[in-house]
Amino acid sequence: MQQKKEVTIYDIAEKLNLSATTVSRGLKDHPAISKKTKKRINDTATEMGYRFNTFASNLRSKRTNTIGVIIPKMNSSFMSAVLAGMEKVANEASYNLIISQSLESAEKEAVNVKTMFNNRVDGLMVSVAYDTVGVSQFDILIEKGIPLLFFDRALDHPQCTSIVIDNHKSGYLATQHLIEQGCKNIIHITGNLARNVYADRQKGYESALREAGLKVKPENTFITALDEQAGIDSARNILKMKSLPDGVFVDNDNCAVNCMASLINEGIKIPEDIAFIGFNNDPISRVIRPTLSTINYPGFEMGEIAAHKLISHLNGQQSINSTNSIILRSELIARDSSKKIK
Repeated sequence: MQQKKEVTIYDIAEKLNLSATTVSRGLKDHPAISKKTKKRINDTATEMGYRFNTFASNLRSKRTNTIGVIIPKMNSSFMSAVLAGMEKVANEASYNLIISQSLESAEKEAVNVKTMFNNRVDGLMVSVAYDTVGVSQFDILIEKGIPLLFFDRALDHPQCTSIVIDNHKSGYLATQHLIEQGCKNIIHITGNLARNVYADRQKGYESALREAGLKVKPENTFITALDEQAGIDSARNILKMKSLPDGVFVDNDNCAVNCMASLINEGIKIPEDIAFIGFNNDPISRVIRPTLSTINYPGFEMGEIAAHKLISHLNGQQSINSTNSIILRSELIARDSSKKIK
């Protein structure tokens, strides 16, 4: 079957007996063209199956009005909220988002970066993979002056801005809350400590213990993938301990809920035997019984601020290098899973 010839502005101009320049301006909603003529042009373009040549236009303007986003996984309400915030700001500014997942692989993340570069994104926002080391995979962007912004899981680079919460303070508050409920032997279930978010929460956890005169025990830190299975496995490991903990702080609500549910199935009472606190304030934290105490992580706000910061830079309104880090507030939400003291 022979492929049909692509319709051009010259074909539309010939059919309407107008100049190609008039057709081009009409399709671009130029104010010099009357509304009546614009309607004729656009109706005829639709009828003839005309497609605007975005690629050619992008080459001329050297802009695609497209922003790339690389996330670890689309598997949490937190990340969905971040993307929703980004989408809102991008849409309002007439930008499009291209979203890809690293699937927690530094190797796939590097491939995603090259793909974004080859697709000529105007800028890139990244939350790095679980095992990412260094920033070399982003050099291709930095060398070309393509702005790069990190959010949540960030890397330290003098030419890049990061949008994060105060993870040290959040880890401290979560642990302090458990201590205030009478807990003295507290487990911290966390992720790869090479990542800023988990390293800082671990430091906050340790600070709260030391401040309360409690010993920091390396064996009380469980480094996991923080997924559903990690919660189940952590519950098994807790039950094997010689002395059961009386408090558990988990860096992810989904992992916390699965750990808590597994312990309940084994006859552990929450919070009487073990008090629990999670992180993110995911919807599941309000559904589980007992309801899960957590740290509220402002995902939608983080997405909004990240996109606004990058787009302001692209539009020449404010340089992305005006600040190296933006720290958002988080808050402790105490629910039934941690309230030992009524």
